[in-house]
Amino acid sequence: MKPTLFVLAAGMGSRYGGLKQLDGLGPHGETIMDYSIYDAIKSGFGKVVFVIRKDFEADFREKILSKYEGHIPVEVVYQAVTDLPEGFSCPPERVKPWGTNHAVLMGKDVINEPFAIINSDDYYGRNSFEVMAAELSALPEGSVDHYSMVGFKVGNTMSESGTVSRGVCETKDGNLTSVVERTAIGYDENHDITFSDENGVVQHLTFDTPVSMNFWGFTPDYFKYSEEFFVEFLKENINKPKAEFYIPTLVNELVKSGQSQVKVLTTESKWFGVTYSADRQGVVDKFAELHRTGVYPEKLF
Repeated sequence: MKPTLFVLAAGMGSRYGGLKQLDGLGPHGETIMDYSIYDAIKSGFGKVVFVIRKDFEADFREKILSKYEGHIPVEVVYQAVTDLPEGFSCPPERVKPWGTNHAVLMGKDVINEPFAIINSDDYYGRNSFEVMAAELSALPEGSVDHYSMVGFKVGNTMSESGTVSRGVCETKDGNLTSVVERTAIGYDENHDITFSDENGVVQHLTFDTPVSMNFWGFTPDYFKYSEEFFVEFLKENINKPKAEFYIPTLVNELVKSGQSQVKVLTTESKWFGVTYSADRQGVVDKFAELHRTGVYPEKLF
């Protein structure tokens, strides 16, 4: 069975100032998602599921989904702050969704096969889809607790316009042992990659340090863990307006408890995206070059 691609597209780009998901950055108005879907099809994915907010469904269907008809089956699910387990009600002051792993839960009724998760506004590169599709397709039927993630080299994920947040990974024998979200990763005066840790001490990262860009591979049993841990998360955080239930939070719990293994897949792909509005022209130029050099055809769809 071909794996499914699950695209997280429910967020607002606060630093960029709008719906990055619908921004046409390619030569013919292609969105970053269009490139991800094209690469996923070429790499062997068999279905795409999008999680979006209900309030921009009309624009999404018109500008995005219509392109994929005849190319790959597509389903849409919706994330809302009111989607909570039985026994919990959304506090009136809660505005933000409950985080990426809450978004993942929205797919539990439509995904029954191994699946990969990506952000809608990140360009991951063809090779990253190839290594993930190969990993998921090779899983024996009924596999559980054997997950994966694409480990990008941090030096291939930087922005020249400002600092970035990345899940910095530690590995052993090719498997993930921890992933820690590090904020304000940037270049110092020597163009070395640094961040300040929780004690304010400047730490250096080598170019090849693996980081998570939210490109995960799971089997459907992950939904059960997500439901269980979300209940525990809500017990502690229901009245914290900005608390979010993130994928790495649950992955860390499963890895550290020994319940699950997460294989770190290596890639030479270079990430890029529009983290800041100043990044936009550079992304436009990169897509134009990828078309010019034949990585992509004149039109994707």
